[in-house]
This record gives sequence, C-alpha cells and structure tokens, in this order.
Amino acid sequence: MTSTRSLTSSRAFAAFTVVMVALFIGLGVWQLQRRSAKHALIAALTDRVTAAPAPLPPQSDWRNLTPERDEFRRVSFTATYAKLPDAMVYSAGSAVREDVSGPGTWAFLPARLPTGETIVIDAGFVANTMQERSIQDRQVGKLVTGEPVTLTGYLRFPEAAGWLTAAESRDKRLWFTRDHLAMAKTLGWGEVAPFYIDLETPVPDNGIPKPGPLSPHLRDEHMQYALTWFSLAAALIAAFAVWARTRRNGA
Repeated sequence: MTSTRSLTSSRAFAAFTVVMVALFIGLGVWQLQRRSAKHALIAALTDRVTAAPAPLPPQSDWRNLTPERDEFRRVSFTATYAKLPDAMVYSAGSAVREDVSGPGTWAFLPARLPTGETIVIDAGFVANTMQERSIQDRQVGKLVTGEPVTLTGYLRFPEAAGWLTAAESRDKRLWFTRDHLAMAKTLGWGEVAPFYIDLETPVPDNGIPKPGPLSPHLRDEHMQYALTWFSLAAALIAAFAVWARTRRNGA
C-alpha cells in the first residue's frame, strides 16, 4: 500500500513539474514574441515622428483613423484658435517630450479649420506646478488672436482615465487625462475631431506654452522577463532532477 501511494505521489509531482516547466517556457516565448512586436512598434513610431509633415486628413477620413495605424503621424495645416474656454491637463512629466521633466499643465485649445471643423490642439507645456488657472489664462490668452495660423504637430488619440485618476475640476477647467472629447463636451466646444494635435510648431515668442518635437520612449523589458521565466523553468527541472536522484538512491 505504501509503495502504491509513493508511486502515485511521484507521478503527480512529475506531472506537476512537466506542466509548470511547459508554462514557464511558454511565458518566456510569449515575452520574446512581445519583444519583437514592441521593437516593430518602436520602429513604426520613430518613422512617423521623423517623417515630413503631411496634410491633415479630410473629415471624410477621420472615422477610419486608429491609434494603431495613425498615432504620432506628423501633419501640417492652417487653423484659427477659437474664442472659447481652454482646458489644462496636469502632468508630472512627459514620456514623449525630452524637454519636459517636471510638473505642470498642458494647454488644450479648440481651433477651427478653414472648412469649419473644430480640432483640439495641445498647444504645449506650461510650468504650472500648482495648477493655477490664472497662470494658464495669461499664457494661453495671447494665442487667441482671431487670425489663422499654420500649425505642425502630431495626431494623438484620447486617453482613458484609470481607477486612481483624479476627477476633473470643472471650476479650474483642469483634467488629469488627455481626454479632449470629455473637455469638448464639458466646455461647450461642440463636435470635435476624434483625435487632437500635439503641437510641434509654431513656438510663441516667449516660449510659453511650450510645444516641441515628440520622441516616444516605450518600455522594453521583455528580454528580462523572458530570462526570468526560462530561469524558473531551468530551476524547476534542476530541483526535480535532484529530488528524483535522492529517491532513487534511497530506494
């Protein structure tokens, strides 16, 4: 009876080892596949932000634009900043702007195209550590001249708020995610494009708000994760070999 139980437990442990080793190896291979996909994405984003600016897609094409294919596409067009309330978005720094490392706010303004559509523009960074509305008003007000301006920037798509994201402050017109569609609805901007423009140029005479070129940096730690999973598989195989040899010698 004891021998039968021992044989059953040995088979169960062997089966468990095989399953776990297969799982760890599978997870390691998955991380290598994700690494390849991440490298392809980095290459695609780099190509988009360094390409010559193209004309803004016409409204008839907007519904076909997607973040996967079109985020960070560089475009150039003429628009006029609308005399409507602006919004500010708090940021502790930027993952896509090498010249922005501290806290402040991004200035979001609606602008009208010559054809009548409204585009939301992230006009740049304001060093506004306390998220003061008066600071933003002073810097943004001089952009709204009523004259058309040639703008060059990047197509961006709205962010979704996370579980821990603070709610917007309507009194201060302050958001904590770049959700230009929510801003448009709250502030009465009317129907706006499904994307917004992260402005590159022109830069105001005093440099504020501060637009600039983007340089996307994506975390690429998949090789470390893959090596971790493969190491766990190797350690489990080694542990099973030691256990099996100990049982054989004790038999």
